[in-house]
Amino acid sequence: MVIPQVSDEDKALFDKACDKIINKNCLTGGIGTLSEKTMHAVVKNFYEPDEIFQEQKVGNFVADIFKDDEIIEIQTRNLNALRKKLTAFLPEYPVTVVHPVVHQKMLIWIDPETGELSEPRKVSRKGTPLGAFRELYKIKMFLHDPNLSVVLLLVNATEYRVLNSNPKYQKKHTVRYDRIPTELVGELILKDARDYLSLIPETLPDEFKVKEIAKAAKITERTAGYVVNIMKDMGAIEKVGEDGRAYVYRRAEL
Repeated sequence: MVIPQVSDEDKALFDKACDKIINKNCLTGGIGTLSEKTMHAVVKNFYEPDEIFQEQKVGNFVADIFKDDEIIEIQTRNLNALRKKLTAFLPEYPVTVVHPVVHQKMLIWIDPETGELSEPRKVSRKGTPLGAFRELYKIKMFLHDPNLSVVLLLVNATEYRVLNSNPKYQKKHTVRYDRIPTELVGELILKDARDYLSLIPETLPDEFKVKEIAKAAKITERTAGYVVNIMKDMGAIEKVGEDGRAYVYRRAEL
């Protein structure tokens, strides 16, 4: 699939949000020192820079953004944490769930004893929209709701991780300290079957199996299983038969 490009104006607004939050971090003592992590704060300020519309009480919950009777919720991971909010919000308001996906990542290790930072290292594996379906599956029960839109926001970022204090396992069982977004790459809006269908890799044949999606999209077969589950439920693909123990699918005619 081709990632829809964002406008120069949106890139400039994203850069402005990055500068605002990162400068605020510097004033308060460094990365990870705000009450919310940097990725969440930047994305929230990208979609709504006016703080008067941020962190607004809506019923029994606090919405990340509430403006013009519409709600935006930014969730960087654990989308299942949104279930109670979505149950309360969707009958009353249009809701957009924004899930940032790190496309290209630079990794920096933090020494837990000295606080020293390693040289940045580029991670070869890139994040993709289909790779996010493992998280999206956690709110699958809401995806058909006409009041819900999902935005997969592709960004480049630098991730800071704290090394394990045990020298033998320095880079195992580590803790992610913070992710600092550096560039806006693309934005995908998912609302109906056509939107989901657009994510199917063009290199796939007319009929395909889960393992072929995994190979074409460069994701694990387990993640590809979540992709198929959601795509089929949303009406973007349909099952046409079996090949041994594997199901065969094709794109739906929309």
